[in-house]
Amino acid sequence: MTTNTILLLLLSILIAGGLSFFQYFFRAKNKSRTQLLLAFLRFFSIFGILLLLINPKITTSTLDIVKTPLPIVVDNSSSITELKANETALDIYKKLVSDSRLQEKFDIQSYQFSNEFELSDSFNFKGTQTNLDEVAKNLKSINKNTAFPTVILTDGNQTSGNDYVYSFNPNNKVFPVILGDTTTFLDLKISQLNVNKYAFHKNKFPVEVFLQYSGNKSVAADFSISQGGAVLTKQSVSFTPSKKTAVLNVLLPADKIGVQVFKASITSKEAEKNTYNNNKNFAVEVIDQKSEVAIVTAINHPDIGALKRSIETNLQRKVTIVNPNKISSLQDYNILILYQPTAEFKSVFEANKLAGLNTWIITGTNTDFNFLNQQQSTLQFKMSGQKEDYLSDFNAQFNLFAIDNIGFENLPPLQNAFGTVTAKENVEVLISSRIRNVNTGSPLLAYSENQAKRNAFLLGENIWKWRLQSHIGNQSYDKFDVFVDKTIQFLASNNARKSLVVNHENFYNSGEAIEITAQYFNKNYEFDENARLTISITNKKTKQTKNYDLLKGNKSYKVNLDGLSAGEYSFKVVEAQSKNTYNGFFEVLDFDIERQFVNPDLNKLTQLASQTQGKVFHPNQVEELIKSLLQNDEYKATQKEIVKKTPLVDWIWLLVLIAISLAAEWFIRKYNGLL
Repeated sequence: MTTNTILLLLLSILIAGGLSFFQYFFRAKNKSRTQLLLAFLRFFSIFGILLLLINPKITTSTLDIVKTPLPIVVDNSSSITELKANETALDIYKKLVSDSRLQEKFDIQSYQFSNEFELSDSFNFKGTQTNLDEVAKNLKSINKNTAFPTVILTDGNQTSGNDYVYSFNPNNKVFPVILGDTTTFLDLKISQLNVNKYAFHKNKFPVEVFLQYSGNKSVAADFSISQGGAVLTKQSVSFTPSKKTAVLNVLLPADKIGVQVFKASITSKEAEKNTYNNNKNFAVEVIDQKSEVAIVTAINHPDIGALKRSIETNLQRKVTIVNPNKISSLQDYNILILYQPTAEFKSVFEANKLAGLNTWIITGTNTDFNFLNQQQSTLQFKMSGQKEDYLSDFNAQFNLFAIDNIGFENLPPLQNAFGTVTAKENVEVLISSRIRNVNTGSPLLAYSENQAKRNAFLLGENIWKWRLQSHIGNQSYDKFDVFVDKTIQFLASNNARKSLVVNHENFYNSGEAIEITAQYFNKNYEFDENARLTISITNKKTKQTKNYDLLKGNKSYKVNLDGLSAGEYSFKVVEAQSKNTYNGFFEVLDFDIERQFVNPDLNKLTQLASQTQGKVFHPNQVEELIKSLLQNDEYKATQKEIVKKTPLVDWIWLLVLIAISLAAEWFIRKYNGLL
C-alpha cells in the first residue's frame, strides 16, 4: 500500500473513533458494557464505510521466466506413409519433444497438419490434403509479436493452399526436417489435367494435360485417353534430362449424353517406383442442348431466311420452315416461331394447347390481330389498318437473362400496324417501341413466363434489316446471332421455379470436400428457415445407405459428405413437412492426390529455409538441429515481472458486516429504550 492509503486509513480510524466517542461517551454519566458495545458497533460501521470508499489495495510482485516458443509441426498427410517415412517422423518427433535441453530452453508446442492445422501429440498419417500455408497463418496468429523458431517435419509436397514459401514470417526462422528418400527415381507423372465440367452433345471438348518427368536419362513414353476399354486418343511424348515437362492439348468427342468418365494414362518401358501417378481419371457431363425449331409461316418474307441463318449458327439448333396447313405434329419440335399468325394458324394454336411448346410470336403488317387476341392472353392488341415504323429503346433493367445492348437504338425501324398494345399478364420488356422521338410505352420485344410456359413477342417485321445493319457496324453477324440465340435459349428451357432446389456436382475427386447445398421455399417463394431437410446416400454397388440431416446456414442448408469412397452414389433429399423430394446422383472418382509423389520437394523446402534464414535438415541430422537451436543466442528466456494488485478487503462481505453491525446497533438501542 502507498503512504497516502495508510494515512487515509489512520484518518478513518480517528474519524470513526471520534464519532463513536462523541455519541456514546461524551457527557455520558454511565459507561456501561452496553454503551461500550454500541460504541464499537458504531465505530465498525463508520470505519467500514470509509474503508469501502478508500478501497485499499495490496500490491504483490513476482518474477516469471518466459521461454521462447518452439512449435514442432508434423505433416500428418498420407503422403508421408506413401514415402515410407511415417516411422521416421515419429522417431524424430519423440527425440525433439523429449530432449531435456530443449525443454529447459524452449516452450515446446506440438502441432499436426494435413488439410487443417491443430494442436496434437499423436499422429496417424491419414490426412487427405497437405496445406503448409495453414501452418504459417496459424503460427503467426498464435505467437504474435514474438521471435521464435519453427521445426516442420514434412515432405514439402503441398496439395492445397497458397505457396507456403512466402507465407511464413521471414523474421522467424523455419527449420524443415525432410521426410522421405531424396534419391531421384525415374518417374513419369500426370501433374495436372484441365477440362471443362460440361460439354455439348456431338461437339468436341478440349483437354489440357501437363506431364512431368523425373530422371537422368532420355525416355520415350506413350500418352493415351481411354473410356472403358476403348482408346480415344494416343500420342508419343519424349523426355530428356533437360526437357522434363510437356503440355498436351487434346480434343475429345462428346458422343454420349450424361456423365462420361475418362482415364488419362502415361506409360513407358522403364520401371517406375510409383505408377499410381501415371493415371488420372476425369469426368465430363455431356449435355444435350439440341433444339428443334419450327418457323411456322404462311407467307414468304426475308425475315424467315434471316432467322433461320441466325438460329442455325449455333450447331445445337435445327430450324424447319413449315406452312401452318401442312404441319402434322408438334412432337418433333421444341420451340415454335409463329411468323405473322392469321386464321390459318388456328390448328397450330389448338395443337400447341396440348403440346405446351414455348412460342415466339412475330407480328407485322400481315398479322390478324383479332385472331391473335383470341388465341393468347398475354398481350391485348388494339390495332388499326395503318402501318407504322417503330424504333427501338433498350431496357437496361431487363433481368430475365443476361444480354448486351448491340446498339438497338441505331437499328432500322420495324414495321407493324399502328395501335396500342397492353400487357394482360406479367411481361418483361427488353425493347420498347418509339415513333420518331415519341416513346409509345408499348413493347417491341417482350418475354413472359407463366409457371412452366414461356413466350416471346416481337411486334414488327423486317428484322432481317437488323441483322444486315449489325453486320455493317461490326463486320460480323455475331452480335445479332448471339442476341437471337439468347431468345432461343430462354424458350428452350422450361425450368419452372421449384420449392426444393438442390445444388451439387455430378462428380468429385476422392479426398476433396463433398458438399451438397439445398434451398427450400414456401408458397410465397420465400426462403423457409424452419424447413427440415434430410438426405439419404446410397452406394450403387454395395447398396449401403447413409442418412444425414442438412444443417441451416446463411440462406441455404448444407451437408458435408467427406470420406466417401470412390464409386457411384444416388441420393434423395426430402423436406419433412411438405414431403417435397429431389433425386440425384454423383460419382466419386478414384484419385488420391497424396499418392502422386515419389520424392520430397527438397527445392521448395530449401527455398523456405533460405527465405526465413533457417536451415534444412535430414532425418540423420536431428542432433545437429538440436545443437543449432540450443546454441542460437536469439532465443533466450526472459524474466518478466508480474505485478498484481488485490483489494485488502472483499467489498461484498464488508457490506454484509456493515449491514449486520447497523442492524445490531438499532435492535440493542431499541431494546434498551435508547431510541
